[in-house]
Amino acid sequence: MKILDHKNWLKVTAIVVGSFGPIFFLGTMEATAEPARFTLDLLSWPIDGMSSYSSEDTRFLSALTGGFLFGWGVMIWCLSGKVYELAPEGVRRSVLAGVLAWFFLDSAGSITSGNTSNVLFNVIVLLLAVGPLWWPAKESHQT
Repeated sequence: MKILDHKNWLKVTAIVVGSFGPIFFLGTMEATAEPARFTLDLLSWPIDGMSSYSSEDTRFLSALTGGFLFGWGVMIWCLSGKVYELAPEGVRRSVLAGVLAWFFLDSAGSITSGNTSNVLFNVIVLLLAVGPLWWPAKESHQT
């Protein structure tokens, strides 16, 4: 992988992470909660319509989750710019560490809350978010 490929993949990572933010933000209001409710139903497979966004506590937690995920996505997008050019390996390792930390804690919480099926979805998101960032980039040499 070339450094430019990593820099571009960071934008993919930012979109993968940040895209969950607006979905969960919509869950804060009863009139727009269906995308968040469906996402929760999907992630707690099987889809059975049992997930609910009727609780004020759930809507508040959705606001917090949406804000954190959107902000994290924006941060990764920003890191893919000038900061990456200054410290490509530091940015790569930092984003990788953050995604792995999310994966392990989210997966552990999914298991302990009885939603083990979400771990499979987490693996898919992990692979999409990390992509080629698993390996250090190599300088491209022009001849």
